[in-house]
Amino acid sequence: MLASSESVRDLVTVALDAVTAAAPARPVPPGGPAAVAATLDVDLLPDDGIGEKAALDQLSRLLVLGSVDPSHAWCAAHLHGPPLAVSAAADLVASMLNPSMDSWDQAPIASELESALTAAIARLAGHADAVITSGGTESNLIGLLLAREAHGTVQPVCGRNAHHSIARAAWLLGLPAPVLVDCEHGRLRVDHLRDTLATLDRPAAVFATAGTTDTGAIDPIADIRAAAPDAWLHVDASYGGAALFSDRLAPLLAGLADADSAAIDLHKFGWQPIAAGVLATKRPLTALDVRADYLNAEDDTDAGLPDLLGRSLRTSRRPDAFKIAVTLRALGRRGMGQLVEHCCAVAAEVADLVERHPGLELWARPELSTVVFRPTGAADDEVAAIRRRLLEDGTAVLGRATVDGQVWLKLTLLRPTATAAEYAGLLDLVAP
Repeated sequence: MLASSESVRDLVTVALDAVTAAAPARPVPPGGPAAVAATLDVDLLPDDGIGEKAALDQLSRLLVLGSVDPSHAWCAAHLHGPPLAVSAAADLVASMLNPSMDSWDQAPIASELESALTAAIARLAGHADAVITSGGTESNLIGLLLAREAHGTVQPVCGRNAHHSIARAAWLLGLPAPVLVDCEHGRLRVDHLRDTLATLDRPAAVFATAGTTDTGAIDPIADIRAAAPDAWLHVDASYGGAALFSDRLAPLLAGLADADSAAIDLHKFGWQPIAAGVLATKRPLTALDVRADYLNAEDDTDAGLPDLLGRSLRTSRRPDAFKIAVTLRALGRRGMGQLVEHCCAVAAEVADLVERHPGLELWARPELSTVVFRPTGAADDEVAAIRRRLLEDGTAVLGRATVDGQVWLKLTLLRPTATAAEYAGLLDLVAP
């Protein structure tokens, strides 16, 4: 049955009932991969179907029971946050209407919404343009593509703290592997960057990180810009970019407006269903322009039909801007900023708990909402085993990071209703 409001309403009731009935109290299903795989005893391509409601109920229960719960306090390994209810509901509306964002005649108002939203986010970042992406990996790829289009065969340069997608982007674009710059306290060392740039025989594309995956550290963006005035500067602010919503936290991103491009992921620190990435650019983005007569014929664009094809590397793509627009309209900049501030404040309080705990050591005070810690005196294999034990028991989903040559555990706190007290018991389980 097609997705009319009546048919979807009936099925949403079935889905929500299944989610409620099956919802476990654990943050992760116990038993590890083998136990979860054993629950999938379902023929997904039967000769004859079992009907809409039965299939939705059965597989929704299966999905709930076999999933991690990002809204659970002890599910805090990754930059994988719980979506806001308003964004999830907006995503359902977009799914029902199914606009495809590759031509105006498939997405009339959705294209206008996207244009208005990206303009607003570009202004927030101090940039001229922005496009919707599938996340930081795509944004970093386009950032490097723009550097290549502007300067030719560039040499990517990034800190050892940078995201793995930068090396992958260089490979995809046929560019040299990134030159890695040393870090200190999790941040790119500007003095080492200067030394590195002095050795290059071609233009550089420098990548700074505002909120690293391992520790949440923020590179000194303004100092990096000053050290590399002629380089293309891309800031991977996939995690930390949401600090722009907060008057108090925005100074952490000083210098972002002077970057040539910047990635911001609102399915990380913006509580959106995946995907909700944004790439902001200092100049209007034209490098992705392409002509396909069935989508953006020249006479159609001359007649006033907007050309959407150059707004993405993808052709068919979902109207991900819609859920972001609904959320920002609902909460406003300050409301979003308050959620970001809360998560960062709770991280600071959890760091206090770690520092006071006799069996734990803290790597450093958190800059954003990532707390990196380990049992005092534990060997690396013991630290890694603790994480796997908690995961297999269904007790907690902790992250791991190799920092300064050691394995650490991490809590990435993205739950906007969290309290520090919720983590005291988990810290006790980690400590020897």
